[in-house]
Amino acid sequence: MPRVTVAVVGAAVACALLAGCAGDSRANGGENRFIAGDGTARFTEAAERKAPLSVEGTTLDDKPLKLADLRGKVVVVNFWASWCAPCRGEAPTLQKLSTEHRPQGVEFVGIDVKDSKDQAKAMERTFEITYPSLFDGDARLTLAFREIPPNAIPSTLILDRAGRVAVRIIGPVTYSKLNPLINKIAAEK
Repeated sequence: MPRVTVAVVGAAVACALLAGCAGDSRANGGENRFIAGDGTARFTEAAERKAPLSVEGTTLDDKPLKLADLRGKVVVVNFWASWCAPCRGEAPTLQKLSTEHRPQGVEFVGIDVKDSKDQAKAMERTFEITYPSLFDGDARLTLAFREIPPNAIPSTLILDRAGRVAVRIIGPVTYSKLNPLINKIAAEK
């Protein structure tokens, strides 16, 4: 086989493999495709924010949790799954920010989407995550968040003290990106 043909075939195989990895993360045998975000943050001015979200469910530890019970605090909501490599990559950053901002009245809540509860708990143990995560095995809770496409994993929202979405980040977060956004929302009156 000529070298050019081998190179073309090799390149085609590599592209097919890469395409198969991107956007075809499946959990529990489901057929849902998840899109990757680039980490771009969208800030919404206070006057333009929509009504507070009414989301409640059960945590991975089988405890009830209502976002409405956290009103009066800034809440960082992170959508994640144990099968999501970028989610594992951002987990230490989220835990660090949770620990640092807790004294200022900032709460973190995870939403574990389309996942196995056992695998999700194992990930929390691995990364020593101390904040609660709602279990959303069938992605029904995620649909309540109309500010964010429910098919973007990971994604992070920052809710203001009234429970309204103030910031949306689709894709993995970094400390240098998320920390100033939390500070900005926490400083609002």
